[in-house]
Amino acid sequence: MTLRIRRAQMFDAAFAAPLIAQTIGSIGWTLTGTDNDEDAAHIIAQFFVGRGNRLSFTHTLIAEEGGRPVGLAVLYAGELAHDLDEVFREHRRMLGLPPEIVSEGQAGELYLDTLALIPEVRGRGYGGQLLEACAQKADQLGLPLALLVEAGNPAERLYTRSGFVPAEKVRLSGHEYTRMVRGRSSVSF
Repeated sequence: MTLRIRRAQMFDAAFAAPLIAQTIGSIGWTLTGTDNDEDAAHIIAQFFVGRGNRLSFTHTLIAEEGGRPVGLAVLYAGELAHDLDEVFREHRRMLGLPPEIVSEGQAGELYLDTLALIPEVRGRGYGGQLLEACAQKADQLGLPLALLVEAGNPAERLYTRSGFVPAEKVRLSGHEYTRMVRGRSSVSF
């Protein structure tokens, strides 16, 4: 089947929120003030239908196979990262938690926050197609595309094949990540 990539709509929340929560794991727990994917997904769904936050439908692409959503990509301009996280800081304050959140995106890049496929379609090349759609958007904007990949994540092979190079090590939510960048010369660490 052919993969179709479209802009997300509010009605995609029921599909997107659990997939985002499973993919970002402990980062999602930090953002939502929860300690498991199910609770995080419930809160992410509420943020997904809103605007002005990193996990909003306005920053999301949906990949469909035969009219059925099978994957997604969440991406935004890196210079907006701090402001897009403000709603999560406020949410954490309301829960009585420290509001500190490390914003992942950096100025001068298009930041790929989340790239995910449902398990039954992995291995079909859809991740590469979705990643290429993100890279095209970055190219249109004249920006490099950047992402974080957790140590040991097999998706790192896809990113390397797609032209990403390691730029630095980052520690978030108690886990080590590698920042990878595509579209500009980067000095490897």
